[in-house]
Amino acid sequence: MMTAPPIEVTIVMPCLNEAETLAACIKAAQAGLDAAGVHGEILIADNGSTDGSPDIAIVHGARVVSVCEKGYGNALRAGMSAAAGRFVIMGDADLSYDFSRIAPFVEKLRSGADLVMGCRMPVGGGTIAPGAMPWKHRWIGNPVLTTIGRVLFKCPSHDFHCGLRALTKEAFEKMDLRTSGMEFASEMVIKASLRGMKIEEVPITLHKDGRSRPPHLRSWRDGWRHLRFMLLFSPRWLLLYPGILATLIGGVFFLRLLAGPIRVGDINFDLNSMEIAGLLLLFGYQMILFACFARIFALTRGFLPPKHSLSRAFDFFTLEKGLLGGGVVTIVGLVIIGYALLGWAATGFGNLDPLDTTRTVIAGRTLASIGLQTILFSLIFSYLGVDDRSSSRS
Repeated sequence: MMTAPPIEVTIVMPCLNEAETLAACIKAAQAGLDAAGVHGEILIADNGSTDGSPDIAIVHGARVVSVCEKGYGNALRAGMSAAAGRFVIMGDADLSYDFSRIAPFVEKLRSGADLVMGCRMPVGGGTIAPGAMPWKHRWIGNPVLTTIGRVLFKCPSHDFHCGLRALTKEAFEKMDLRTSGMEFASEMVIKASLRGMKIEEVPITLHKDGRSRPPHLRSWRDGWRHLRFMLLFSPRWLLLYPGILATLIGGVFFLRLLAGPIRVGDINFDLNSMEIAGLLLLFGYQMILFACFARIFALTRGFLPPKHSLSRAFDFFTLEKGLLGGGVVTIVGLVIIGYALLGWAATGFGNLDPLDTTRTVIAGRTLASIGLQTILFSLIFSYLGVDDRSSSRS
């Protein structure tokens, strides 16, 4: 008795009321498997359809996995987890992608790629059929988000949000994907890039979908979710670099104004300017601290790949060092404020010349604020890193 060959490719389609187009997509996928010469399966990850889509899928030879948790990401993650193939190809079940032309994706996976992205955009050799993509997606949303993704994560893809893509089952498991909605697509590319996976690209044609109802995608809402997700995955660009710049600019002006006013032509920078410089210094310092929080959270929760630098940071920056350093800066600031109070007491707590005391009070207040923030940061930093330190030393 001959046994069936192992399944090499699983084509996963998320489905929510796709009765109009599902059968045609399954037939195209079957043709694509035959054309590629691979033994495969078609898996429909049904997300609660009420139009008979699961029955249509079964009748046409597809396997159905029911996914109770709503969301594009939930459906795809469940489908990929249930996939029997060592390669997984994902795409929407609305006829916008031609599953009969999956052979180039399979070839690149066989050649060692971890993730193969389809590219609809002409800049990457792709084609967009008339009426297939709204103008705001083609000329604004997709180019902007793709450029941001390429810059922040050094991803080679020219179409960051193409829904037709392929990956190895091993790569999927290593990615540890978490998101439930449309940002699942961004999370996949970001994690593949951050983990140093091999990403390749295949030019494709985007067709006008065959549905009579509006698409599930909501342009501005989902676009913002993708952008927010990318920024949150890159605290360096969102918080660290702007924070360093603000701290340097604020600190330089603050120190200069501490020595006395600055006059440039007819413009005089004095106490009010010093207040603003101090505010910029504090704001920049807070951004740097929040960048550290975001990085620690992402690493300890598994959103980013583990790095030895985090363990070294916990070994170097201990709670005791942070409390000591922050305490010293706080005490210096309070001493400076105390000095100003002594001067006020010497006058019987009467009116003072602002030029004589305000500069001193601003300096003391700023230092005390930086010191207290350092103490609080040290406590939270140590708390967030408890699991990381214990695991790294075991």
